[in-house]
Amino acid sequence: MSAKLGGDLPGQYPFTRGIYPDMYRSRLWTMRQYAGFGTAEESNRRYRYLLSQGITGLSVAFDLPTQMGMDSDHPLAAGEVGRVGVAICSLADMQRLFEGIRLADITTSMTINSTAAILLSFYVLVAKSQGAALRKISGTIQNDILKEYIARGTYIYPPRPAMRIITDLFAWAARELPEWNTISISGYHIREAGSTAIQEVAFTLADAIAYVSAAIEAGLDVDAFAPRLSFFFNSHSNFLEEIAKFRAARRLYAKIMRDRFGAKNPRSMMLRFHVQTAGSTLTAQQPDVNVVRVSMQALAAVLGGAQSLHTNAKDEALGLPTEDAARLALRTQQIIAHETGVTNTTDPFGGSLYIERATDEIERGAIDYIERIDGMGGTLAAIERGFIQAEIQNAAYAYQQSVERGDAVVVGVNKFQQDEKESPTTFHLDPALEAQQIARLRELRASRDGHAVETRLWALEAAARSSDNLMPHILACAEAYATVGEISDRLRAVFGEYKER
Repeated sequence: MSAKLGGDLPGQYPFTRGIYPDMYRSRLWTMRQYAGFGTAEESNRRYRYLLSQGITGLSVAFDLPTQMGMDSDHPLAAGEVGRVGVAICSLADMQRLFEGIRLADITTSMTINSTAAILLSFYVLVAKSQGAALRKISGTIQNDILKEYIARGTYIYPPRPAMRIITDLFAWAARELPEWNTISISGYHIREAGSTAIQEVAFTLADAIAYVSAAIEAGLDVDAFAPRLSFFFNSHSNFLEEIAKFRAARRLYAKIMRDRFGAKNPRSMMLRFHVQTAGSTLTAQQPDVNVVRVSMQALAAVLGGAQSLHTNAKDEALGLPTEDAARLALRTQQIIAHETGVTNTTDPFGGSLYIERATDEIERGAIDYIERIDGMGGTLAAIERGFIQAEIQNAAYAYQQSVERGDAVVVGVNKFQQDEKESPTTFHLDPALEAQQIARLRELRASRDGHAVETRLWALEAAARSSDNLMPHILACAEAYATVGEISDRLRAVFGEYKER
């Protein structure tokens, strides 16, 4: 296809125009609002509030200690407990997080990577205790460790054992949780780190190639796991480029899955993706202007065919969003869905000379990068060489220079500034919550069956030293109320910790 409407129809290979024939005419995207802070009870109240305001899916943010495999009383966790997400140390915390929320009736996205297998185990046990049929519960675990080495940094283990945990989760979930999305391969954080649109597509799909290859090498059939792979993209401020980016990513992924990996099931070729508006574009100056930024970015995601969407709150450059700001962000999605009429057309920009040309250009640029990565020996080798990281850093530096020169305008920052006469209302986290979380954790350790915990942790460590699938052992530890830190430490003892060179 070259600068004209492609011959494919919506819902047909290569899915340039959307993965479903009717798109939003038959079903709207899932409206999620990423949330989590403080203790499980505090986050539970926010989830209940958002559900009352019309969200159609939950999205859980975890604090840094949980992401890094540390319990809340770890010395390095001091000052970080509950700050950028909810503190979850054990199954007991997960039970409190979803108190009064029926997991059989809603989908949940969990943004967690190094400890994804542990947090998914907690979630499964909560759903089971509620009487949910595990083969029917649905949601997404991010579980994308490669982008942590590339762009974000919340890794624990070296890349190769980390990939083993992921493929073990793929295999286990294919049997036990057939409706669950076992990974959300993330371009979002790559773009937040400063990549271009082409780099976001290229490096995300390069990561996908690595995951699919690893799963096939582990003995899995591509059509057994690929239908449950999902993606997570950024929606940035270049409106038309973003629409073209989503179309290009869909088309290129379909070709990779069919031609490179021999997928036969059309669902294995469908790039299903969640979008979050661009946090890096939010400004502390004139924060009300962020409402406009987010609206345009959200509209680009919808016009690009997203299956799920989070809209950032206007005050997120200042801190955690207030309840009012979170509600306004959700209302932005609802207005796009119900008042604009854009959902009445499957691919509104299909056939646009500019969009079709930009779609082709982004696809070609992404292919060039993927071929370079293949030439280095694949994504893991490219990460170990620092190639992908350097490309993103160079792009981020070039953009920042353009802002400082004034070539790129950021409204309210380097042009159209104004004196801020009063500070906006911001969310404040009660510092007493950290002490409360630590006290509760220590009570749990004192009250549980310590012998059962130790027995199951030793079995996990033994499994890690063998080729056994780790998921049943992690689940058994979670069921005995072993903590995130304890489970992670047993895996650290076998796999070691990754140190960036």
